[in-house]
Amino acid sequence: MTHLPDLGPVADMRPHDALREAAKRPLRVKLGIDPTASGIHLGFAVVLRALRAFQDAGHTAVLIVGDATARVGDPSGKDKTRPMLTDAEVRANAATYLDQIGQILDMESAEIRFNSTWFDAMPFQEVIALCGQVTVAQVLARDSTRQRLDAGAPVGLHELVYPVMQAFDSVQVRADVELGGSDQLFNLMMGRDLQPRFGQAPQIAVMMPLLVGLDGARKMSKSHGNTIGITEAPEEQFGKAMSIPDDAVPQWLELAAGLSPDEARTALAEGPLAAKRALAWRVVARCHGSDAADGARAHFDRVVVSGEIPADILEHRLTGASVWVVALVAELAGVSRSQARRLMQQGAVRLGDERLLDPEARRCFRDGEVLQTGRRRWHRLRVSDRNRTLG
Repeated sequence: MTHLPDLGPVADMRPHDALREAAKRPLRVKLGIDPTASGIHLGFAVVLRALRAFQDAGHTAVLIVGDATARVGDPSGKDKTRPMLTDAEVRANAATYLDQIGQILDMESAEIRFNSTWFDAMPFQEVIALCGQVTVAQVLARDSTRQRLDAGAPVGLHELVYPVMQAFDSVQVRADVELGGSDQLFNLMMGRDLQPRFGQAPQIAVMMPLLVGLDGARKMSKSHGNTIGITEAPEEQFGKAMSIPDDAVPQWLELAAGLSPDEARTALAEGPLAAKRALAWRVVARCHGSDAADGARAHFDRVVVSGEIPADILEHRLTGASVWVVALVAELAGVSRSQARRLMQQGAVRLGDERLLDPEARRCFRDGEVLQTGRRRWHRLRVSDRNRTLG
């Protein structure tokens, strides 16, 4: 027995309201993921949870792992050509994706398909025939492509083929519904257009809203560095969620915390700080459970609100007397040296009460000193007698 799933906020649907009638029968609901980076963040979790809602409503989840399309790169919303990935990079990323997606989807009932299965087996003549189903005018109608061409920026021929590849995935799995973010409208509609050419009914395109990132300005994306990963430590997730701008809280309450509009309004009525704390707790609870969320909230209050240094901070052993600080910060924070420079210039790096602001500085540290590289990262430095220079 199937029924209409509760998807929460939906950005768009084509045709509008088509699901109401269609959901009375079992549907094949497709979601494609290109493993272009390692790890799933909360923004992508929005559409994954929509796919899980279809599963819970009795429909079949068809997860396309785009190991072939990932090598090309989706040009949606991009202002320049994406770098092409190697097979090894794609395989490594796909392994982490499937691992983490299992936290949201019922992987036992899901149908997992790798699109290299059909694309790697296609003779070149079949590729040409597939491309012949689509006109140049169609693929040039994408706004981001037109903007790049108008600006004189290069557009690779492979980028024009990408939406055709994604559409052909729908043909291969006979999708009744395809899910995506609101930036995927062009690609999903290409699937609707292509399926009838292969004797299939056109899929229903369902677009979910894009979760704004930690900066409150752009969509959550690893390329923007504004993400919360679903497997990040509870304390890290809670602290990051507390850092979002106040005007992003209403959207996060519905998309990241999964609250209904009424529940979100109730949370917001308590004031921005209380709403943000409720949001942060809910984000952690969805990823790690309520006990972890309680612990993360207590940790935040103790460390950030009260300013205490955690008792269980990591130790980092230095074997040199003179250390290039920016190299040390990059190593401890797990960021590039250019990002470490920005952390220092923003005053986010402290040694005790002293802010370390000069990225070019070298420093001699004493055994036992505590270095803070951001609001939630502390390391106790252990200095040996051996002399080695870091950096």
